[in-house]
Amino acid sequence: MSSSLLRYENFSISFGAGRREKFAVRDLSFEIGMGERIALVGESGSGKTLTALAPLRLQPEGAHLAGKIYWRRADGKEENLLDLSMNHIREIRGRDIAMIFQEPMTALNPLFTIGNQIVEAVQVHEPLMPIAQCRATAIALLKKTGIPEPEERFHAYPHQLSGGQRQRAMIAMALACKPRLLIADEPTTALDVSLRLQILDLLKELQEEAKDRGGMAILLITHDLNLVKHFAHRVGVLNQGCLVESGSTDEVFHHPKNNYTEQLVNSQPVRELLPLVPLATVLLKVNGLSVSYPQSNFASAGLRIAKWFTKKKRNTVLHPLHFDLKQGQTIGVIGESGSGKTTLAMAILGLLNETSAKVTGDVVVLDQSWQSLAPLARRAMRAHLQVIFQDPFGSLSPRMTIFDIVSEGLNVHQPNLSFGEREVRVIEILREVGLDRSALMRYPHEFSGGQRQRIAIARALILKPQILVLDEPTSALDVSIQKQVLALLSALQKKYNLAYLIISHDLAVIRAMSHELMVLRGGELVEYGETEAMVANPKEPYTRALFAAAELV
Repeated sequence: MSSSLLRYENFSISFGAGRREKFAVRDLSFEIGMGERIALVGESGSGKTLTALAPLRLQPEGAHLAGKIYWRRADGKEENLLDLSMNHIREIRGRDIAMIFQEPMTALNPLFTIGNQIVEAVQVHEPLMPIAQCRATAIALLKKTGIPEPEERFHAYPHQLSGGQRQRAMIAMALACKPRLLIADEPTTALDVSLRLQILDLLKELQEEAKDRGGMAILLITHDLNLVKHFAHRVGVLNQGCLVESGSTDEVFHHPKNNYTEQLVNSQPVRELLPLVPLATVLLKVNGLSVSYPQSNFASAGLRIAKWFTKKKRNTVLHPLHFDLKQGQTIGVIGESGSGKTTLAMAILGLLNETSAKVTGDVVVLDQSWQSLAPLARRAMRAHLQVIFQDPFGSLSPRMTIFDIVSEGLNVHQPNLSFGEREVRVIEILREVGLDRSALMRYPHEFSGGQRQRIAIARALILKPQILVLDEPTSALDVSIQKQVLALLSALQKKYNLAYLIISHDLAVIRAMSHELMVLRGGELVEYGETEAMVANPKEPYTRALFAAAELV
């Protein structure tokens, strides 16, 4: 009898019936041993996430599961998870098998604090544990995952944390009940390189600690091959729902047997930038841009009421910045989670909450001061200044078809186009990002994370803007599709002389795409200069540390 902890046996997932039946995963067989770290890699839509969701019966509505998934209980007996009742599965979720989801903003409840959500995860399976102990456990987990000021962040809501901090809170929640199997679906997608190392080390440390209670296995779902090389014992490669190769990490990366695997291993961003045209036009000018918020204490309601009559202090999250973005130029912005990268982007776009955020300085777009524009004039200007957000699922309306989502900008800025003309343009831009017309009448939930990101890119590009703000544009994409998207963005920049402000924690992407590089830390500018010169000779210790971490991951 197998000694595996989790074992897939001829497992398949299909949608539809009869002639319309389509397989997302077909005849998959592999196992995860106790205390083992296994990674599943493959392109977007290859079936990685569906395979990971199946043991917890979290598959999408309409999915048909076939085959068997055996789970070894603590008493050593195996049971087929697909035969169990949902009540039994709920007992297993969190306690025995926990999951870190790919998109923390949509996985976390926006109405409850981070601390309360972790405490709830503990209380579901440990109802007799005193609330004080539950709170102490939650705070300790937040601290372990690297969240600053965990006692205060315990009282924070998801929207009050950065993308990376939300991801770490998700990891803390998943580990709350000390599961025997941790399924991590892109656990470091939103994290910068130094924090990725911390999270990997944390997972390894927790796995070591779990040996005293029988061990913890980890199933890692990722498109980050560099991460896999430094973390997994074994690797499985999925292509169109089929397991095309599996073996030890060293074997798969250094001696791939399958052509598809070899293609994945060799997919790296390529730097193909054109030099800037002399005296290129400045499209975006940032003069002394600064952002501050009222001091957050995340304290109890009673303490907040007591402070109503005291003068509120403000927390500066972005200190004054000055730079110009020229036609045909790309400026890359890097820094750790919470360094102010996304705040910079949102301030430039005018998307910060004006009731709480205080924005000073000036942003000049196409020779017009952004802050002084009337609402209608600013709305018209948005046709020239577009954005691709970090979280594609959160930025796409679940009630709109892909055609409606991508064509929405045309409806606003080019209302005289006929339906046929809009349809032609939508189909053309979808093809450019690797999708076909069959996507038109489908909804966002029917696509993988990477496919949703491509839809978001298509929506931004359809208006052919002069300036594009890219907030982690490839964070949800596997390496081969990432390379295609970056090549597409480069080609569009060359064709239309676009200007890009790109924010990313992936230094390989930044290096391939940017003419100049800006390094932020704690909202302050640490270093700024020509990208290749800075990579070759970083002047600041913080910059050197970021580059060193990127080499390790």
